[in-house]
Amino acid sequence: MVPHVSPELRLPIETPRLRLRRLVPGDLAALHAIHSREDVTRWLYWNPRDEAEVRAALEAHIARPSGEGVVLAIDLDGQLIGTANVAVGEHRQGEVGFMLHPDHQGHGYATEAAAAIVELAFGTYRLHRVYGCVEPRNTASARVLERLGMRKEAHLVENAWIKGEWQSETVYAILARDWRAARE
Repeated sequence: MVPHVSPELRLPIETPRLRLRRLVPGDLAALHAIHSREDVTRWLYWNPRDEAEVRAALEAHIARPSGEGVVLAIDLDGQLIGTANVAVGEHRQGEVGFMLHPDHQGHGYATEAAAAIVELAFGTYRLHRVYGCVEPRNTASARVLERLGMRKEAHLVENAWIKGEWQSETVYAILARDWRAARE
């Protein structure tokens, strides 16, 4: 078993257009503007959140020990436009995720932020494998994972009862060696 290490995160992470930084209490209004939307939460396990629920989620993200992963603000010109995260699991594996306000979708920001998160997962967290799970009807998120070089590993058909319907799940993944080879 590989020992669990709490990494030293070097933040913020600068990409060509974005800044990924720690969430702060002042992000509440911008985060609520995202989490309260049905079109954002459609493919998530939770429903639109009220301000108190967003505050609780924000406080939990801020308090989370960095060894378990991190949820970062996606900042564009000083404005929070979404979040990107990695959750560290067993066997040096981690799950990545991302969420953008609809006003900022379709500009490549999700791919740019997710690539930075995958790099963080492999570089700082020293993970062996990173994966992302999406409902197959969430084609925009599936395309982001494909753009990152992730391969489709599984398609689970109607494996979860969510929001009053059977939903499916597609699993995409990439190994650290494949991530590195694609960047050489």
